[in-house]
Amino acid sequence: MDVIWKILWFLVAVSLLVTVHEFGHYWVARKLGFKVLRFSVGFGKPLLRFVGGADRTEYVLAAIPLGGYVKLLDEREGPIDEAERSRAFTQKHPWQRILVLLAGPAFNIFFAIIVLWAMFWVSGIPEVRAVVGTVTTDSLADQAGLRRGDEILELNGRTVNGRPDVVLGLVEAMSDDGVAALTVRRESGSEVQLNLVVAEAELRRALTEPSGFSRGFGFRFWEPVRSALVGRVSPGGPADRAGLRSGDLILSVDAQGVGNFTELVEIVSSRPGQELLVEYRREGVVDRVRLITEADTVDGRAVGRMRVETPPGTAAPPEMIRTRTFGPLAALGEATVRAWEMTELQAKMFWRMIMGQVSMKNLSGPISIAEFAGDSASGGLSTFLGFLVLISLSLGFLNLLPIPILDGGQIVYQLAEWLKGSPLSDRVQAFGQQVGIALLLLLMGVALFNDVARQIQPG
Repeated sequence: MDVIWKILWFLVAVSLLVTVHEFGHYWVARKLGFKVLRFSVGFGKPLLRFVGGADRTEYVLAAIPLGGYVKLLDEREGPIDEAERSRAFTQKHPWQRILVLLAGPAFNIFFAIIVLWAMFWVSGIPEVRAVVGTVTTDSLADQAGLRRGDEILELNGRTVNGRPDVVLGLVEAMSDDGVAALTVRRESGSEVQLNLVVAEAELRRALTEPSGFSRGFGFRFWEPVRSALVGRVSPGGPADRAGLRSGDLILSVDAQGVGNFTELVEIVSSRPGQELLVEYRREGVVDRVRLITEADTVDGRAVGRMRVETPPGTAAPPEMIRTRTFGPLAALGEATVRAWEMTELQAKMFWRMIMGQVSMKNLSGPISIAEFAGDSASGGLSTFLGFLVLISLSLGFLNLLPIPILDGGQIVYQLAEWLKGSPLSDRVQAFGQQVGIALLLLLMGVALFNDVARQIQPG
């Protein structure tokens, strides 16, 4: 059921965002006088189909909901009525074609802004303060002088509003020169300046890996104490096979008392592939089960897993949360700025990934995206909307890349024709398409490899 849930929400997200994207192409094409022959959400056999409007446009919901397209009148695809020639794609001025091509990514970005605007206006932006919980001895954070209880206020001159600002700021710094200038407030109230410096390029790149943050930098943010209460139990995992259920309270492991969920994780992690005697309380009754932990490899070492999660809803106290509220206009401005910053960061990270400054392990494929979709849906409406914003901005950005098979590559073709005064030759366009397909297959291959690697060695 867990897999079905993730696939369902993945399809919901993809279908919605593809519809937004294709509607952008469709709407602008109609406004500029192009003739739209078909507007399809999905590929393959039509499930629903109707024809409407003066142009008798065909609207299709197809069987494979992993994409979509808008088909315009185009004389390259067959003979057309002379009376409608002026409405064909190739007969329109290049600037009009460019606007149609830009409209898909633009609508994805616009969609993200609207969702952010609604979220900011209704709920504001609640963020947990970036307070340090633990610091590992002799780690990068320890060497920089970071201490338990420090609150990070600024990073490289930018105000830190919450934990995501620290995570993204450190990843950006490591993909650049490896210097992170921190302003922190001690528990005593004094403010101090610290410098976290990583000189080695290979280490900096490793720190940009998805699993490299807490272990690599050597600190964790403060977290509220969570009891060793079992939340979600992964189907088929060690805990599930042993008979543990959501709601069970873990009391001890091999006669070693467990006071909270963090202690449970530490005990289990230290015993990969071993049999454990787990004592738990269920509905007031204490019982014991034996289970054999799974062994994962994380950063070159074996780590034990029993495949349970902490239950949701363990909230931080009010004093640890900073909430910024906005009126409608201020929320729109903040949403626009946030969407721009997120898109700019994607572009910067993508370029640095190509240059070898950021780990290619950050590329995610359909398996990871489906997992994110399911997890975000389980986290509530706000979490799922945040996921949609991120994916919509990613879809908009990726489609603007100058790869011939994408909107960005087609825009390059139109610009070349505009400057040249005539279309590029069929040979040049065909070669570009082949290069574009090869590049996309390469990116998809790396992303899928990362997906599989995460399943084999989660961390």
